[in-house]
Amino acid sequence: MKIRELRQKPEDMLKKLLSEKQNYVLNLKFDVSGGRVKNVKELRDARKDIARISTLLSK
Repeated sequence: MKIRELRQKPEDMLKKLLSEKQNYVLNLKFDVSGGRVKNVKELRDARKDIARISTLLSK
């Protein structure tokens, strides 16, 4: 997700998106360790999205 897209969203939607991404990363970690996911780049991208959202919420 691009930072431009995130800046246009209201704060409550960002908080909801943040919790969804955190749950997604948690489940993805288990799937990667179990060998059920082949595209491990998704994990990196999701963590970057979490960082972007957290940065916007801290301002």
